[in-house]
Amino acid sequence: MQEPGYCLVAFFAGLVRLDLQIIGLGFFCGHSVIIFGYPKKSKMKKLFPSLFFLLLFSPFSVKAQNQNQQYDSTLSKKLNADPYGMKQYVLVLLKTGEAKITDKGKRDSIFNGHMHNIGRLASEGKLVLAGPFDKNDKKYEGIFVLNTDDLNLANAWIQTDPAVQAKLLDADLYNWYSSAALQQVPSIHEKIWKSRF
Repeated sequence: MQEPGYCLVAFFAGLVRLDLQIIGLGFFCGHSVIIFGYPKKSKMKKLFPSLFFLLLFSPFSVKAQNQNQQYDSTLSKKLNADPYGMKQYVLVLLKTGEAKITDKGKRDSIFNGHMHNIGRLASEGKLVLAGPFDKNDKKYEGIFVLNTDDLNLANAWIQTDPAVQAKLLDADLYNWYSSAALQQVPSIHEKIWKSRF
C-alpha cells in the first residue's frame, strides 16, 4: 500500500546559448520517472555511459528513500505488524438492540456490566479501542476494535458483554485493516485518565 512516488532526475549541461538544442531520454521504472539530456554537438556525449549507469540505478535510490529510518524491528515483531506497520483487526459496530427495558435500575446495572466487560477485554489484550457515538438516526451506539482477525472468535468475545446478552445492544462485525500501533492505546490510556466513568 505504498504511495506512488515520482522521481524526476534531469541532467542538462552546457546551456549557455538560447539556441542550443538538447537530446533527451526518458525512462519509466515502476513508479519512478528518470529523465536526462545533453546538448547536441557537445562533449556531453562522452558522458552518456555514465549517465546511463546513473539512470539504471536511480530507482534503487528512490526505493531507499521509502525506508523508515526509525523502524524498530523488535516492536514491529511484538505487535505482529506487517512490512507496512499494519495488521488485521475486527471492527464491531454496536447498534441499539431489540430489547425494551424501561426499568432504570436494571438498565444501569446492565450497562455497568458493559463498562466492566470493556475494561476486562482491554486488560486481556483483546480490545484495543472502544467508544460511543453521539445520538444518530442510524441507531449506532458505539464501536469496538478487537485484536483478532477471526470473526468467530471476535463474536465469542462480544457475547460476554451483558448489554449484548440482554439484547440492549446488537453488533455487526467486519474485518478491518489498520495500524498495529493501535494495540498500544490501552496502555497509554491508563496513564492519562484521571476519573473513571
